[in-house]
Amino acid sequence: MKVFGIAGYSGSGKTTLIERVLPQLAARGVRAAVIKHTHHDFDIDRPGKDSWRARAAGAAAVLLASDHRTAVLTEHRNTPPVLDDLLAALPPCDLVLVEGYKREAIPKLEVHRAETGKPWLFPEDRQILAVASDAEPPNGFPRIDIDAIPSLTDFILNHALSRPTA
Repeated sequence: MKVFGIAGYSGSGKTTLIERVLPQLAARGVRAAVIKHTHHDFDIDRPGKDSWRARAAGAAAVLLASDHRTAVLTEHRNTPPVLDDLLAALPPCDLVLVEGYKREAIPKLEVHRAETGKPWLFPEDRQILAVASDAEPPNGFPRIDIDAIPSLTDFILNHALSRPTA
């Protein structure tokens, strides 16, 4: 399994870039997964449903299964998940794109749009190897046009970090 991070401020286009890269990866025979970290609380379960009731009653985890997909709802109870644990929980795949977990020591691509008015992340993060942007970064830092999806896909594949599998 290889891992590669996509970093950037909210609204920069991280999810859109991942959405555009995934079909390119699939066309190249790469089985890809995505881990998306959010700072907001979320729940894909609905109050009153059996799975919600089990979690509310204290279950540490509930696995939902249908003929089409499965989802594991794990209660962390004020202990944020560690990226390595999340990677270990994924089914077999070739590449994991990690959106968020910006402090992790994994190779990253910064997504930056000039219109957001946000500062660049790369000067403070040595794990950022290049930027996908519609603007030129300062000091000649490596840039790939944000719309050059085949080039971005090549970059990700060439720089993803191999991780041992369990």
